[in-house]
Amino acid sequence: MSESQDFKYIGQRTIRPDGFDKVTGRANFAADLALPGMIWGKILRSPHAHAKIVSIDTSKAEAHPDVFSVATHADFPASEGNVAAGESAINIKDLSRNILADDKVLYHGHAVAAVAARSERIAEEALALIDVKYELLPHVLDVEEAMKADAPLLHADLFTDGYEEKPDQPSNIAKRMEMKLGDVEAGFADADVIVEREFVTPRAHQGYIEPHACTVRYDEDGQSLIWCSTQGHFDVRMSTAMLLQMDLGKLKVIASEIGGGFGGKTVVYLEPVALTLSRKAGRPVKMVMDRDEVFKATGPTPATKLRAKVGAKKDGTITAMQGWLAYEAGAFPGSPMGPGVMTMFTPYDCGNVQVEGFDVVVNRSKAGAYRAPGAPQAEFAAEMVVNELAEVLEMDPIDLRLKNAAKEGTQTIYGPKFKRVGLVECLEAAKNSDHYKAALAAGQGRGVAAGFWFNIGGSSSVAVNMNPDGTGTIIEGSPDIGGSRASMQMMVAEVLGIPLEKLKPIVADTDTLPYSATTGGSRTTFATGMAVVEAAEKVVMQVKERAAAVWNVTAEQVDYADGVVTNANGEEKLTLAEVCKAAEQTGGQIAGSANINARGAGPSFTVHVADVEVDSETGKVDVKRYTAIQDAGKAIHPGYVEGQYQGGAAQGIGWALNEEYLYDENGAMENPGFLDYRIPLASDLPMIETIIVEVPNAFHPYGVRGVGESGIIPPLAAVGYAVGDAIDRKVEELPCSPPRVLALIQQG
Repeated sequence: MSESQDFKYIGQRTIRPDGFDKVTGRANFAADLALPGMIWGKILRSPHAHAKIVSIDTSKAEAHPDVFSVATHADFPASEGNVAAGESAINIKDLSRNILADDKVLYHGHAVAAVAARSERIAEEALALIDVKYELLPHVLDVEEAMKADAPLLHADLFTDGYEEKPDQPSNIAKRMEMKLGDVEAGFADADVIVEREFVTPRAHQGYIEPHACTVRYDEDGQSLIWCSTQGHFDVRMSTAMLLQMDLGKLKVIASEIGGGFGGKTVVYLEPVALTLSRKAGRPVKMVMDRDEVFKATGPTPATKLRAKVGAKKDGTITAMQGWLAYEAGAFPGSPMGPGVMTMFTPYDCGNVQVEGFDVVVNRSKAGAYRAPGAPQAEFAAEMVVNELAEVLEMDPIDLRLKNAAKEGTQTIYGPKFKRVGLVECLEAAKNSDHYKAALAAGQGRGVAAGFWFNIGGSSSVAVNMNPDGTGTIIEGSPDIGGSRASMQMMVAEVLGIPLEKLKPIVADTDTLPYSATTGGSRTTFATGMAVVEAAEKVVMQVKERAAAVWNVTAEQVDYADGVVTNANGEEKLTLAEVCKAAEQTGGQIAGSANINARGAGPSFTVHVADVEVDSETGKVDVKRYTAIQDAGKAIHPGYVEGQYQGGAAQGIGWALNEEYLYDENGAMENPGFLDYRIPLASDLPMIETIIVEVPNAFHPYGVRGVGESGIIPPLAAVGYAVGDAIDRKVEELPCSPPRVLALIQQG
């Protein structure tokens, strides 16, 4: 894509095609489907953080006249292998044990058994009829405590992966990863200044408003149905089929509208249980989590312990960067530690870098994906230390970053050298912004932070079917969680040169299209966009071929522009609608499809600036001004892009200031609800200002870079450092809640 390329539809702020249904209430979400004869499922959960299951007696529940079925882990066939889940893979055995515990419960809220009954109330009451006998075991919640040799062991068969030789003793450390460039010891030896600190970040939930829910039907002929809220219905089908040993072709999954996901709806929790209950009961089953269950038993982002060390010359040239990261995985291995290692120092062009990471199991629910999984924690530590380095060197923090910014040709720690990227442009936009030039008031502090996310490609399937009147239907396999219906509509309109209202985008079920990967990794506008452009171009080619046949010329002699084909050898013209109307006489209806595995997703960089004010008497922090700057490559729909920037910033601010899981001494979560787990309200935030930078991604026909994830990375350090700046203290632990900030102030 050329930076000077002009577009007719791309870059416009169009009305979202799903907007009318959502504002009128016609849109159908996960809990909205009701089927004839449907019954309700509920799950019995562990009251203990760690205990052996001595026995489960379900006989009283099964004898209840209004209970139709009961399920335990014994109903799952033994399964092995891995299944795709968002940007990673999940061990199917661990997945089955997370969905329903087998011999042990590993966290407070761990699912133990399930019932399906005539009503939701009866199902809830029937749970009390299940008799479970436990043998309590010692538990461990802290990631560093879990790493100790004498810590309570969660899995006797877990041996640390990542060492040259397999350890001879099991431990809670599931995996060790190390990445490095150059010689960090030599780099630190060359440094005039070295800054080193330790940091702590809390476990935080994605905060989606819609809880997990599904309605399922197991049919006698095996043609079963799942309707659910998910970011990836093809992966729901894969996970469920593997767990229940079903053929993929006998399981149809429909993605409902989704009331928020942010990475948290890439894993199955209810669907295999509901389908098992339905099979045993012979009726459709609906299951809906309550908010308490969402917090206790689904996958938030992990808490971490972090160390960062950076050395530099007096002129600001960074000579070495080193990190140590420990991520709590929850009850089963698989935290996003790997992306943390890979992204920690990636915004910087430094030849001597070393990062070591650990994936550690603890007695909490299994950690999950949350916008740029793993990166906010790691880059928080890095950015806090870089800000302190600027302070020690008496340099402007943006100037320090400009001096060391990653750019085209920079060697990354995780392998490739960067193609053209937009970090320098983002930093310059931040420095030239009205916000950065504005003076701070007394009692206020300012923080700056950069962020990086790889973005991914992956498998996407699309069909563009033209109708006889020249209108079209865009069928995509990617659930729309960030505006993909609009972006697909705009890209097809650009290729076909017809008005947006003539194109209807829909999200298809798993029976309609080939496999499409989960909506995650900021992949959809990039990868599914590439597929939709290819499908639309096939439509254009067919239209040219049909017109060529009418005019008795070759397709190469036919031009196409703005929905009209023209005979290059004459003056004949046909509109797209006219060609589609005559399609039956020229070879059949016109349609284009594309099934691609996209490569070359463009990395995305971002820079945030935060101003805060701290009440010295209470420790309360107010965000006074906030600006998010990010490279979108090309903003297909600027309004949606700005919304992504603002949403990521809002969630990151919440993580930095208030959000954390609190546990009692028995390992039970104490704040499983939005009253006590405090996400930001509109009244807590200023209008988040945005600046869209566009440095085109050469791998996408329109220059797109995904924008969904990078925006949550900088707020932790931007806000954390701003708080420290306001109170003249060093912030080393998040969140910056009033009690914690007040304690810092009172340290003197």
